[in-house]
Amino acid sequence: MFKFLRVPEKLFSVVMWFVSLLFASFLIGLGSQLVGELPGVTQAVEIEEFVDRAADRAIEARTVQLQERIDALQRERVPLQQAADTAAAAEASARREYETWASTRSVTSDSAQNPEVLARTRRLEALLAQQRAAERRVEAVDAELIAVGQRKDSLATRRAQLRDAAQPAYERARFATELRVFGIRLALTLPLLVIAGWAIARKRKSEYWPLWRGFVLFATLTFFGELVPYLPSYGGYVRSVVGIVASLVAGHYTIRWMRAYVARREAEAQRSAVERRRTLGWEEALKRVNANICPGCERPLVATPGSSAVNFCVHCGLQTYDQCDGCGTRKNAFFAYCPSCGVRAREDAAAAAVS
Repeated sequence: MFKFLRVPEKLFSVVMWFVSLLFASFLIGLGSQLVGELPGVTQAVEIEEFVDRAADRAIEARTVQLQERIDALQRERVPLQQAADTAAAAEASARREYETWASTRSVTSDSAQNPEVLARTRRLEALLAQQRAAERRVEAVDAELIAVGQRKDSLATRRAQLRDAAQPAYERARFATELRVFGIRLALTLPLLVIAGWAIARKRKSEYWPLWRGFVLFATLTFFGELVPYLPSYGGYVRSVVGIVASLVAGHYTIRWMRAYVARREAEAQRSAVERRRTLGWEEALKRVNANICPGCERPLVATPGSSAVNFCVHCGLQTYDQCDGCGTRKNAFFAYCPSCGVRAREDAAAAAVS
């Protein structure tokens, strides 16, 4: 592809991958917008659609009333509790004062102070009565708060029962929605996968393969992002079955590809050295020879004991090194020109270099 361009292949490969990813990103963005705007693609089923709405609204209205009453009682309780705390503090202070006074009186033993004892006692009793009255008001509010809270809890239980009763209808509708959404997404995704498979099979050698590769990436990401998450679960069985089927299909085609690859290698080994060199890419062949790997069968190049020179592959017989016709220098058989004298290699040896 583009053999007339004299640019570094690695840089060109990176640029083409960038083009593929850029093309795929724009396709993904367009596909997401189109899918998002299609009617019936989103799952909008809510359980409230299947609850007895009249009963639910009545419960909700009563719950709001009870909550308002709870809020009012809590606001009412704050000053009552403050008054009870103030009364308790006043009674405690008066009691300490009386006890101090009584201890002083027992020391002086002044009987003339008996009327004051009665007065102080009555004052303590009055303060204690005020404290108890304030505490009873707080207790009354607390009792009403408990009663209202219990009624609110019973309404919440009733509301939960309404939702439990609506659960079967909701599950059926949700499952039907999942099937509809999956069907729509499958109808959109399946043609993309078919086209992507066709492109992999027929367009890999095309000069427009970077664009086709971008489309394949788009179809793959669409499959995993727009279809797989919407597979109906059936408790996980569907996803497991889909995974098993996908594994079987991938394994089947992988085995077929490996068999075809082995068959091609066997057929390649039966061809002459000149024909094999003609079919090999020049730069790839040089890389493999430099890495001590046979360009033909991709097996390690093995030298004879006591010698480091490897002129032929011991596995397939492909010649990897020869001698220059001009100066006799031992050189890579895939060189188009001798690195020592610059003489052009023989036509059969240089065929890969000029192809």
